[in-house]
Amino acid sequence: MNGAAWPAPAKLNLFLHVTGRRDDGYHELQTIFQLIDLADTLSFVPRADGVIHRVEGPADVPAAEDLCLRAARRLREASGSATGVDIRLEKRIPIQGGLGGGSSDAATTLVALNEIWGLHLPAAALAEIGLGLGADVPLFVHGRSAWGEGIGEVLTPMELPEKHFAIVFPGVGIATVEVFQAPELTRKTPKTTIRGFLRAGGHNDCEPVVAGRSPEVRRALAWLAEKGDARLTGTGSSVFAAFADRAAAQASLAGLPPEWRGFVARGLDRSPLQERLAAERSRVSGQV
Repeated sequence: MNGAAWPAPAKLNLFLHVTGRRDDGYHELQTIFQLIDLADTLSFVPRADGVIHRVEGPADVPAAEDLCLRAARRLREASGSATGVDIRLEKRIPIQGGLGGGSSDAATTLVALNEIWGLHLPAAALAEIGLGLGADVPLFVHGRSAWGEGIGEVLTPMELPEKHFAIVFPGVGIATVEVFQAPELTRKTPKTTIRGFLRAGGHNDCEPVVAGRSPEVRRALAWLAEKGDARLTGTGSSVFAAFADRAAAQASLAGLPPEWRGFVARGLDRSPLQERLAAERSRVSGQV
C-alpha cells in the first residue's frame, strides 16, 4: 500500500426535526442527509510495529481527540488485528461546521483500513463500530444520501434532485452537545414521512437556538438569505442555500465577507468513498 488518497465527503442536513428525547439523553431525529463533493482527503500507510500514528492532521485537534485515530483503534480492537498505520489527513471541511467532517474522516478510516488490513468486515459491522464515535458515522460508511431517523443512524437511501449548494462557514464553530442541551430547543416536532416531507417541506429545529446564541451565524443566515433560501445545516455553524447550477451557486457568494469561508458543492447520491473502495478492490483483485 502506497498511501493513496481516500476521500471523506461532507454532508448537509436538508432539514432536521427533533421529535423527542430518549431516556439515555440522545435525541430522536428526522432528517435528510445530502452528501456533497466537498471532501477531506486521507492516506494510510501500514506499519508492522502496531503503532497507530497521525503523521499530519489539524493542529487544533489533539491526537487524543482525533476521530481518525480513535476509529483505527476501535477497528483494531474489534478485529483483533495487530497492524499499525500512519494516517495523513488533509482538512478542507470546516471543524464544528455542521458538515460532518469528523464523522466522515472516521468512516473513511474504518472503510479504508478494513481493506488495507485485510479484515473483510461487512459495512454493517463497520457502521456499528463507528456509531460509538458519532451518530453520523454510519451514514458515511454506507455512502448514500439518505433519510435518517433514530439518532441519525436508521437510514433509508434516497435519490435526490441534482442541486448545487452555496455554503458559508462564518468562522466560528458550534459544539453539537451544547445545542442539544439547550433548554430552548424544540423537542416535540411531530414525526413526518418521506412523502410528507416532499409534500410539505421541513425546517431545522436547531436553527433558532444557534442563531439566537451566535451573532455570526445569525449574520451569515441573513447575508445568504439575500441570495437564496438560507438554512443552517445540522447544529451549525455552516449555512447553505440550494441552486439549480454551479454558476448560480458561485454567483451567490460574490462579496463574501473576508472573515468567512465560502464553498460551492454539488449534491451526490453516492459517496466518492464507495467509488474509491470499488477501485481498491479492483486493483487488489487484478494483482491476484
